[in-house]
Amino acid sequence: MIKIVPYNQGWPQAFEAEARSLRNTFGNLARRIEHVGSTSVPGLAAKPVIDIQVSVESLRTVDAYAKCLALLGYKFVSDGEFDLVYPFFTKPEIWASTHHVHLCIAGGMQETQHLAFRNYLRRHPEVAVNYAALKRKLATEHNATTRASRENYSLAKTDFVHSVLASAGSTSSEAQ
Repeated sequence: MIKIVPYNQGWPQAFEAEARSLRNTFGNLARRIEHVGSTSVPGLAAKPVIDIQVSVESLRTVDAYAKCLALLGYKFVSDGEFDLVYPFFTKPEIWASTHHVHLCIAGGMQETQHLAFRNYLRRHPEVAVNYAALKRKLATEHNATTRASRENYSLAKTDFVHSVLASAGSTSSEAQ
């Protein structure tokens, strides 16, 4: 079952603690480490999972990043062709995880859009409330007992995400 919980004031600190570990492990390989996803938006109900976006120069060396992340207890989870633009790691490696790391190209579309979405929700709490309502509704429709049902939950949010990105303009200035 997908569990959406009220915002937890401890989520930013949980991100900061994990980000320190990631910075120490990645060193100069990480150009930017950002708290993304619903736990990064103050007041937003969310799955209790800290989503972290690590921006890197290139994704041609995913194996090197996977080794760094394995030192911190993360496991690579393949999403097929999407691995080429946004590789995904989970900690712990069994469901339900507490942390997700997503790799992306610094300055690329994945980085820009995820930051634009987060920043828009931070600046527009009324939109964040609508997003929380959508997530609660979808959580009742997707049991999360399989990877496919978890993926369907995420895909069901696509129209909402696209509408927010259209409102945000999803330009690199929005991501700042």
